[in-house]
Amino acid sequence: MAMELVQRNGNEAGETSTLLLMSGVALVVFGAGLIVSNPFVRRYMSQFGAGNLLQAAMPDVERYFKLRSM
Repeated sequence: MAMELVQRNGNEAGETSTLLLMSGVALVVFGAGLIVSNPFVRRYMSQFGAGNLLQAAMPDVERYFKLRSM
């Protein structure tokens, strides 16, 4: 009986951590959406060139995936 409770609580702990992780991701996405929807931020991003930033970061991302696949 006690072993069943321990195993059940262990699964609940995993479910809780997954739930907290997903809610954190949702908050980050929501916050980024709020920031980007601001007209001042949009104007700044257009001056800064977000596309150029993504193109500059692409080689690093490709290198990361190569290292990860090894």
